[in-house]
Parts: sequence; C-alpha cells; structure tokens
Amino acid sequence: MSVFIYLQDSTFFTVSVFLLSLCIGSFLNVVIHRLPLMEEREWQDAVAEMENREPSKEPRISLMWPGSRCPKCGHVITALENIPVISYLFLRGRCSQCKTAISPRYPLVELFTAVLSALVAWQFGPGWQAFGPLVLVWCLVTLSFIDFDTQLLPDAITLPLVWFGLLLALLKLSPLSLESAVIGAMVGYLSLWSVFWLYYGIKSLTNWLYKRDDPKEGMGYGDFKLLACLGAFLGWKAVPVIILLSSVVGACVGISMILLLRHDRRVPIPFGPYIAIAGVLTLFIGQPLIRLVVPF
Repeated sequence: MSVFIYLQDSTFFTVSVFLLSLCIGSFLNVVIHRLPLMEEREWQDAVAEMENREPSKEPRISLMWPGSRCPKCGHVITALENIPVISYLFLRGRCSQCKTAISPRYPLVELFTAVLSALVAWQFGPGWQAFGPLVLVWCLVTLSFIDFDTQLLPDAITLPLVWFGLLLALLKLSPLSLESAVIGAMVGYLSLWSVFWLYYGIKSLTNWLYKRDDPKEGMGYGDFKLLACLGAFLGWKAVPVIILLSSVVGACVGISMILLLRHDRRVPIPFGPYIAIAGVLTLFIGQPLIRLVVPF
C-alpha cells in the first residue's frame, strides 16, 4: 500500500522510471545487437530450404541465450559487470579479463533510454497513461539504432507496435479513440507508401526516357510501418507534423554529414531514426505543432 502511495508522487514515479529504464536500456542493447542477426539467420534458413540445402548448423542465438560475453576473449559478463552505466565506469570501459575496449554506445543507449523515459514519466505523470508512451519510446530507441546499423526496421517490432497502439485505444488507455488510432495507422502507412510509389513511377519514367538503369527506391517499407506505429499512438493529425519534422531533421543531418564528414552522397542514409526523433518530439510538444500544421 505504501509503495502504491509513493508511486502517486510525480517525483518518486519519475525517479523509479529512470532507474527501471536503465535496466530496460541494457536489454535494448541486446535487442539492437541480436535481433538483426536472428532475422538474418531465419532468412538464410528460408533460402536454404527453397534451394533444398541443409540449413546452417551453427548454434542459434536468441535474446536470452547465450549470455552476454566479451567478443574478443569470450569472457562471460557477470551480474556485477552488467550493472547499467555503473559497471562501464567502474571497468573504465574495458573487459575485466582481456582489457579490450567496450564501445561507449552501450552505456549511452542505457542513459539515453533512461532520460527519455524519465521525461515521459514526468510529462504524463503516475498511472497507466504513461505506459503506452514508455513502450513507444523504448521501441523507437531500439528501431533507430537497428536502422542506423543495418538500414532495416524489423517487422518483429514495428508490426506488434502498431497493434499495441490500437489495443491501448480499444482499452481506453490512450487519449485517442479507437477510430482515431485506426485512422492514424492508416494515414501513417499510406502517406509514405503513396510517396514511395509516386517516386518509383517518376524514377521509372526517367530511366526509360534517358535509357538509364537506376534501381534506387528512396525509402523502404519499414519506414511506412514505423509511421503507422506513430499514427496509431499519436493520431492522424500528428502524421503531417512527424513527416515535416523528420524531413527537416533528415535534411539538416544529411547536409551536415556531406559537408563536415565528407559522407558519400551515393551511400543511403537510414530515414527511420529521423522519423523516430520526430515522433518523440511530437509526443512531447505535439499539440502546438499540430495546431500550427493542421489548423482544421
């Protein structure tokens, strides 16, 4: 009973979510690293089956097995060495056995997840109304880093997230009605889907007229599904805001990478992280932006 009373206090709730989300961030690091490997293995097995070949006999991995270990020496990470952020600082960013440097991205993902989650907890306050936005933020962090690494947005995350947003609306745990959530998911998917096929048509016509062979497609279907997720959580009126914000953020980052980092213009830049950033911004400051972009 006393714990329930404490959870009604905004400060205590925010601190609790921050600490919990440090652990969530540690798990997200595992998902970011392993989920693409798991999906690649499934694709390889599917291709092997179609070609009547034996599937790979290498040991399978999951999100839970095997335990985390140093990729250089194979040292199994103990519980004390796996405390979010603190263990990294205590070990000075190196393996306790072989002293190989550990990427600083691991504690940064943990800290980034915790800070975003604390902001969600503070804005939405104690109660079930913060649950949906927290899950959304955790998934957006995961998808952003996976897309940055592999240029893929796994269906294993995006599709359940769409249904989860609709379920929250159905159970009245979302500020949206079920109708608004469904329309939001539809508008989110179809808006980028329409742009994709418009671009594809113009590109095909240009290739035909100028006798060129340029197979680039502009964006992937994972981006459509990610925007459908955000539409299911934030409503259809948020979709134009998210598209506008993601385009601005993407243009600024892309131009900066080309000018400052000499990024090759021919190398594609994943768009998913920009959609995720725009989604988080809309989650926090969406209402004034929606009134500005969608006044009707």
